[in-house]
Amino acid sequence: MRLRFLGKGGSDLGGCPSLYTTDHGSYLVQGWETDRPATVEIPHLLLGYAEPDTFIGAPMKDTGRGTFTLAGRPVAEREILEQLDLASDEVAIEVPKTRRTFYGALSSA
Repeated sequence: MRLRFLGKGGSDLGGCPSLYTTDHGSYLVQGWETDRPATVEIPHLLLGYAEPDTFIGAPMKDTGRGTFTLAGRPVAEREILEQLDLASDEVAIEVPKTRRTFYGALSSA
């Protein structure tokens, strides 16, 4: 899987929560490990790095402290993990990339 870095934030240390797009049409989310399997915690600001007209296609839960938790496919492949700068308290998951769809009507002005 090839990754393209989109952005990071949430920590002033080396590796920090990051967002990547993949050549599989998905997003790879690097986030803080939680006590739930395949679930990471990321700062709200990380969503701002999503590609235009796309969204992270996984349900997110607002923690109430400026972060979301979300779950996805755990990334364990060595060749993928070697491309990341993971801090000791971080893991990576793969989530769907959803395209924005327009459901409204154009005004006839």
